[in-house]
Amino acid sequence: MPDVSILDVLFYDQHIGTITNLPGDKSIFTFSEKYQNDPDRPQLSLSFKDAYGGLLTDFKPTQTRILPFFSNLLPEGVMRGYLADRAGVNPNREFFLLWVLGQDLPGAVKVRPADGEAWPPDANGDEDDQSRQKHQNQALRFSLAGVQLKFSAIKDAGKGLTIPAHGTGGSWIVKLPSNQFEGVPENEYSMMTLAKAIGIDVPEIKLVELDEIEGLPPGIGDLKGDAYAIRRFDRTEQGDAVVHIEDFAQVFSVYPEDKYKRASYRNIATVIWTETGEEGIAEYIRRLVFNTLIGNADMHLKNWSLIYEDKRTPKLAPAYDFVSTIPYIEDETAALKYARTRRMDQFSKDELAYLAGKAQIPERLVMKTAKETVKRFFDVWDTERENLPLSKRVIDAIEKQIQIVPIAKELAFS
Repeated sequence: MPDVSILDVLFYDQHIGTITNLPGDKSIFTFSEKYQNDPDRPQLSLSFKDAYGGLLTDFKPTQTRILPFFSNLLPEGVMRGYLADRAGVNPNREFFLLWVLGQDLPGAVKVRPADGEAWPPDANGDEDDQSRQKHQNQALRFSLAGVQLKFSAIKDAGKGLTIPAHGTGGSWIVKLPSNQFEGVPENEYSMMTLAKAIGIDVPEIKLVELDEIEGLPPGIGDLKGDAYAIRRFDRTEQGDAVVHIEDFAQVFSVYPEDKYKRASYRNIATVIWTETGEEGIAEYIRRLVFNTLIGNADMHLKNWSLIYEDKRTPKLAPAYDFVSTIPYIEDETAALKYARTRRMDQFSKDELAYLAGKAQIPERLVMKTAKETVKRFFDVWDTERENLPLSKRVIDAIEKQIQIVPIAKELAFS
């Protein structure tokens, strides 16, 4: 194998740069001169903007890892290990994992080997040609960031959803049942249904019986219950075009393992207010209040995203990953700090006002949105909870949660 390997980075199918793997397993990213000099270039990430709105172009080499923006395109945890094993790639060597999974990444980015370079023989140690070919053939060529087993799927009229074994995925994401926690797909479907009912931007969702999904890969275990499916908002309805997105771990240039540590909800609010104005911040506050009321203690940086519908201007992307986590793991702390505290039982009008002040957002707008959200939540929860596929355990946990979140009482009857 040569001492240097190069991956081309494509953005909306146009070459914009390269990631080069150097001796010692170091990697460095470089923008192409054409992309740098294009005044109308599509926006890859807010993390690549300098203080004056220009493009950052000087990046230091990274060891074993790739830049956080690209690292966050790769799967985490169980999913990373599963796909890396099928591809015969060391899951910690991110350059090679991106090589394998680069044809169906979130958003409008694709990555492919430069000049058709052959699959490197030492991506996971020395292998013979037959083993290498086997790993190439069985690698699932899509990468959906996250820790849950979830797959990109194609909707076939009359046949439900199909997970492709080769090639790129489709316009739906299928999230499989958990062997550890019962009823997670039903939980997420219900929370997203409630969110839509109170006015939050939610993509098309559905529950799908496992036997209605074709092409489930082997080795995922004996699963029970329904799967949860959500339409991909980074693909057009026909699945034939891409829409660029980035999550807030990418925005803040944070590696996935630091998604709980390196920023707060106030930091996210500052970006959304600056980049999207009143409409975006109202939707953000709506979601923040809702997820606190349902007891979602896992709204970390990767569960908030921006979408670039016109390729240049960010908007808050549609909602995803709304789950009431407290029925499974009792936790009074949110994934991130609000402004001064992470405790959901301290999320009060005062805390929200402090957040607004620190983020330089009009307090009147924030409080008006929060009040409307609380009132809508109680109306919808009271009328719809028994109609949703929720266990008594989940319902009881949320009932308890809304009794201890200060903002619920403070705004519900004001």
